[in-house]
Amino acid sequence: MVLDFTKMSGAGNDFVLLDNRAGEIRLSREQIVRLCDRHRGVGADGLILLVPSATGKADWAWEFYNRDGTPGEMCGNGARCFSRFVQKLTEVRQRLTFETGAGVITASFEGERVTVSLTQPHSMRLNQRVPLSAGMETIHSINTGVPHAVVFVPDTERVMIQQLGPEIRRHLHFGPKGTNVNFAQRLGPNQVRVRTFERGVEGETLACGTGVTATALISARLYGFTSPVKVQVQGGEQLEVSFTDEGGEFSDVRLTGPAEFVFTGRMEI
Repeated sequence: MVLDFTKMSGAGNDFVLLDNRAGEIRLSREQIVRLCDRHRGVGADGLILLVPSATGKADWAWEFYNRDGTPGEMCGNGARCFSRFVQKLTEVRQRLTFETGAGVITASFEGERVTVSLTQPHSMRLNQRVPLSAGMETIHSINTGVPHAVVFVPDTERVMIQQLGPEIRRHLHFGPKGTNVNFAQRLGPNQVRVRTFERGVEGETLACGTGVTATALISARLYGFTSPVKVQVQGGEQLEVSFTDEGGEFSDVRLTGPAEFVFTGRMEI
């Protein structure tokens, strides 16, 4: 099978995107892994297929897969890239909606920057004391479409992400499916830096949109951050999280950042 693909990047978090509106593409887990392989394929943190909305609740829908071939419910950077991909194919100008495993997402555009309105966050838990191999650690968690753990550290440059990330990601405390893990450093009022170990990628990515959002919301609750929160990611970009915080609950959560076309190509798999 020969596939025409588009490679895109959302703040360094990269994706292979495929137009499957005709429903002719059927990929095995092994084929997804190969497409995302940085040595034998295109190279990406995830793969996204554009498909028709099955319910009619949105303009379009996606099928999202992590680099290891497992399905993913939601991805903030992927959502921005997917939105620009659809915009280019359909020539929509201002706004579109699409279904994900986490719910319906709305996207709006301002040049190369895209704002996506995320689904309602839930399951926030603060100040959990979790036993790790190096001792007890205070970890916070929230679901922003997918589960995220957040650990605040003095210096994200010095955090041992390749050791702590996998341990927390698979910890029984976050079982049975595990969690994404974010290491955060407060930089100032409404500013934070984040490094993320992503579930499904099983390594650090240059950015994670739902992780950025999780960190911003937990920072609001712990440290009084107000909307919008500016978040620096490992890829060097800055993302912005805006929200409404009333009555102890977050609503109208939006993520804004770049979504760039890298290249298009054709690959036989």
